Amino acid sequence: MAPERGSAAARTPRQDFPPRWVGKALKVAFACTHYAAVAAAALLAYFVSAHLLAAHSAGTLLPRLQAALDASHTLQASHLLAAAAAAVLVGAVAALVLRRRQPPVYLLDFECYRPEDKNKVTYNRFITGSRDSGFFDAAAMDFQTRILHKSGLSDETFFPPGLHLDPPEFDMAWARQEAELVMFNAVADLLAKTGLRPRQVDVLVVNCSLFNPTPSLSAMVIHHFGMRSDIDSYNLGGMGCSAGMIAVDLAAKMLRERSKGGYALVVSTENITQNWYHGNERSMLIPNTIFRMGSAAVLLTSKASERHRSKYELQHVVRVHLGADDAAYKCVFQRPDEGRFIGVELSKDLVGVAGRAMEVNMTRLGPLVLPWSEKLMFAANWVARRTLRLTVPKYVPDFKQAFNHFCLHAGGRGVVEGLSKQLGLGPRQMAPSANTLHWYGNTSSSTVWYSFGFVESVQGVRKGDIVWQIGFGSGFKCNSVVWRALRDVHTMHKAWQHIEGREGQALETLQRIAAETAAERQQKQQVDATVTVAAHQRPRPATGAAADAAAAKQLPKQGKEDTAPLPNGSQRANGGVRVLRNGKVVAPVS
Repeated sequence: MAPERGSAAARTPRQDFPPRWVGKALKVAFACTHYAAVAAAALLAYFVSAHLLAAHSAGTLLPRLQAALDASHTLQASHLLAAAAAAVLVGAVAALVLRRRQPPVYLLDFECYRPEDKNKVTYNRFITGSRDSGFFDAAAMDFQTRILHKSGLSDETFFPPGLHLDPPEFDMAWARQEAELVMFNAVADLLAKTGLRPRQVDVLVVNCSLFNPTPSLSAMVIHHFGMRSDIDSYNLGGMGCSAGMIAVDLAAKMLRERSKGGYALVVSTENITQNWYHGNERSMLIPNTIFRMGSAAVLLTSKASERHRSKYELQHVVRVHLGADDAAYKCVFQRPDEGRFIGVELSKDLVGVAGRAMEVNMTRLGPLVLPWSEKLMFAANWVARRTLRLTVPKYVPDFKQAFNHFCLHAGGRGVVEGLSKQLGLGPRQMAPSANTLHWYGNTSSSTVWYSFGFVESVQGVRKGDIVWQIGFGSGFKCNSVVWRALRDVHTMHKAWQHIEGREGQALETLQRIAAETAAERQQKQQVDATVTVAAHQRPRPATGAAADAAAAKQLPKQGKEDTAPLPNGSQRANGGVRVLRNGKVVAPVS
C-alpha cells in the first residue's frame, strides 16, 4: 500500500542502492590493492637483489652461473613441438590483437571563430530590431523578450550581417555571405596555426543542419582554399546540434582507411540568416532568442609522425539515435506554421527525450571509461532492480571519476543547468558550457568546441587528462566524444581573449536568473493560493434564463477583419503575406 501524501514515509528521500559510500570504499580498496601490489613487487625485487649481492660478495654467484651455462640438457622431440606450438599461438594472438586495435587518430588543433564587434547583438538591439521588423505581434514580442532575459546570454553575442539591416535581409545571398564569413575565417586561422597547406588535406567534412545550398558548403571550402581534386569530401545536413560529433566520427573512420595516414578537416557551423523565424508561434520563437552566429574548424590526423605535436588522442565515440520513436523523431521538427512561415518547432517532449537519449548514451559509454568501483556499483544496482525486483532508484554513476573536463552542449540555460545537476558537476566543471552560452549563445554543433577552447584558454589541460564532449540534436540524437591529452595545454584562443577579468560573469548570471526565477515561482504560488481562496468565497453564478441573457450580451459582434498596421509601418495582407516599410514583400511558403 502506498504511503499517504504528507506522511513520514512519503517524505523520506529515496536512498541510492548501493549507497554512495560503498563506491568510495571500493575505490579506496582498489587503490590500496594497487599500491600493495606495487609494494610487494618492490619488496620482492629488493630481496632478490640482496640475495644476488650476497652471493656475489661470497664469490659464489659467478661459479653458479658458469655451471648453469656449461650444463648439458637434452631436449626431446615432444619438447620442441610444444615450444613451436606455443610460439605459433603467441604469434597468432599478437596478430589478432594488433589487427583489432584501430589506428590512433589525433587532434592536431582546432579554432573557433570570433566575429567582429560590429556584429554584436545586444538585448536592446535584438528587441528593437525584432519589433521594428514588423514580423511579430505584441504577444510574440513579449514572449521573446521574456525568454531572452531568462536565457543567460550576454549583450555580446553575434548575429549575421543580414539580420543587422533595417529591415533585416535573410535571402540566399546573405545566407551564403554568413556561411563564407564564419567558415573561411575559422579554417584560415586553423591552417595558419598548424602550418598546414590546404592541398595537404585528405578528408573534408562540413556539417550544417539548416542551410544546404548547391554547390554544397564543402564545395565552397574546397573552391575558396584551392584543395586537391582527389579530396574525400562530405557535407552533412539536417542532423542537428550533435552533428559535430558525427563529423568527427566520420573523419576518423576515413583516416583509418588510409594506410599511410592523412589529415582530415572538420568544419561545424549553423546558418542563422535564412532560418530566423518570422512568425508568431511560441514553439518556434525560442530558437530566435538563443541561436547565434559561430563556427569551429578541427584538424585531425592519423600520421604517427604528427603525434609529438598533437594535443589529444581520440579515445571513444558513442552515438545514440532514437529516431524509431515518434516522440523523439518529432520533438525538434522543421515545418511551416499556420501562416506558412517555416520554423523549427521545439515540442514539450524535448526535455524527456533528451534525458532518455543521454541515459542510453551514458549506459554505453560507462563501461568504456568508468573505474571498476563505479562499474560494480552499477552492476549491483541493476541486479537489485532487474533480478531481485527491489524498488530502488537507478544508480547514476559518478562520471567525474572518469573525466577531468566536461564540454556539454550549450543548447540553452535549462540544458546547461540540467546536465550539470544530473552529472553532479561543480562550478569549475560547469564553467566551460556556461561561458559558451553566455558569450556566444547556442551556435549549434560548434558549442562543444567553444567550450573546449574555454578549457584550454582559462582552465588549462594537463597531460593524461580526459575530456568529454557531448551533444544533442534533432532526430533525436545524443553523441559523445572522449579525448585524452597527450601533453600539457594552456593556450589562449582568439575566441576567449575578451574574457580576461570576467571569467566568473557567466556563472554569476545563471545564479542570478535562478534566484529570480525561484522568487517569481514562489510569488506566483502565493497569488494562486489567494485566487483559490477568493474563488471559494464568491457567490454562486446565476443559472437558467438570466445566465443565458448575460452570456448573449458578452458575445462579440461580427465586423470587418482586423487590418491594423503592424509596428513601424509594415502591414499584413491576406494569406499571411507581409509588406515591409521599404516595399519588400515577404511571402510565406506555398
